[in-house]
Amino acid sequence: MEVRPDRFKAVAAKTLGKIYGAIEKKQENGETIELSAEGRPELVEEKEMPVVDCTCFGLPRRYIIAILSGIGFCISFGIRCNLGVAIVSMVNSHTIFKDNKEVIVKAQFDWDPETVGMIHGSFFWGYIVTQIPGGFICQKFAANRVFGFAIVATSFLNMLIPTAARMHFGCVIIVRIFQGLVEGVSYPACHGIWAKWAPPLERSRLATTAFCGSYAGAVIAMPLAGILVQYSGWSSVFYVYGSFGVMWYCFWILVSYESPAAHPTITEEERKYIEESIGESAQFTVTKFNTPWRAFFTSMPVYAIIVANFCRSWTFYLLLISQPAYFEEVFGFEISKVGIVSALPHLVMTIIVPIGGQIADYLRSNHIMTTTNVRKLMNCGGIFASGEKQPWAEPEQLSDEKCGILDEDELANETEELYRTSGGAGYGATNQALDPNGGGMAGGGGGGGWVSDWDKTEEYVQPAGTNNYLYGGEGDREL
Repeated sequence: MEVRPDRFKAVAAKTLGKIYGAIEKKQENGETIELSAEGRPELVEEKEMPVVDCTCFGLPRRYIIAILSGIGFCISFGIRCNLGVAIVSMVNSHTIFKDNKEVIVKAQFDWDPETVGMIHGSFFWGYIVTQIPGGFICQKFAANRVFGFAIVATSFLNMLIPTAARMHFGCVIIVRIFQGLVEGVSYPACHGIWAKWAPPLERSRLATTAFCGSYAGAVIAMPLAGILVQYSGWSSVFYVYGSFGVMWYCFWILVSYESPAAHPTITEEERKYIEESIGESAQFTVTKFNTPWRAFFTSMPVYAIIVANFCRSWTFYLLLISQPAYFEEVFGFEISKVGIVSALPHLVMTIIVPIGGQIADYLRSNHIMTTTNVRKLMNCGGIFASGEKQPWAEPEQLSDEKCGILDEDELANETEELYRTSGGAGYGATNQALDPNGGGMAGGGGGGGWVSDWDKTEEYVQPAGTNNYLYGGEGDREL
């Protein structure tokens, strides 16, 4: 029988393909079986390569995420500025430029100051609701996804404001409430990101890099909104910033990852540095503990943080919302100049905040000042403040596997102590056991008991033999 070479090659190729497929078998969980250097099969987890990989000239991945987070906050706070600038021309007669000529445009909406105040305040009605739940949401879902959702959702809602305003001011209030609800999770989500990405001594630097985007957002948005309102109409500012948010989200969803362990192109050196600094495993296993609510709400450092943040937020949002109307109505500035002047305080904050983060990290890492003193310095004091971990924040010592009030070690110690020191009211029949040498009651009545006098030295006991040939009978040996 003649064997054709081409048929032999086809059979050989098919056989080799099956062998290779068995070795490189694709698993459902994204893992493959490969041969190690010793020839043993081992499980290797595969990471899906990103569609877009932003290297930024070799910048560490944690700083890329910090910069993108800052841009996200820039868009978010720009959206918060939109209404403050646009509403000046929405409820007041104003001048615009058309064909290089000044044209006076009559106010489109007849809203009184109380209505305007309700529209501004409605954002915070939703914003306050999701602050605390936002932390729990970020524990259940990936923090980077939650942060991205907050920005893109408020961007979509921002583009609905012009239509809502033309329908009824109540519709604007509803849209603003929803904007507050989705943006309320942005800060907790960002903290959730840094819980997995920021080494402790770089936390201030990375966090301030992200958070200074909020001040930069006001610096950029106020002049830009003023120019857009004056030259393109008040509705254009809502569409422009909504589009910015959608474009940012498309890039964020491709570049950001939940943790260094999940990032497919992070260097091994950076991944190990972050994970070892934080003190967690590559999988970032989260252990659930009961929240000490009572200790939390009776802790003075907690209230010190609340008071400091309340005062900062009050001043910040007062400038953000009311400044444009103040300069236009009191000083008569045109809307484009209103945006520029209103942006100046936020420009100063944009410069100072990242510098403050660098100074804070330098003082802490070089042991010049304690964490508490650094935080007090940066807050110009502080009415009970502390930067140290509070005792009630320590993980609880008991778990579900341990019994009742006593944990395993305590229970063992209690039992051993009871056997060792058992007296007149001792441990049941052990205290009344007869002397094994025939001496009646051990220990002379109410003494410590003969159990305490036992020699506790361990002795080796030869186990019983089981070999049939050596220990069995004649029949077993023959068998």
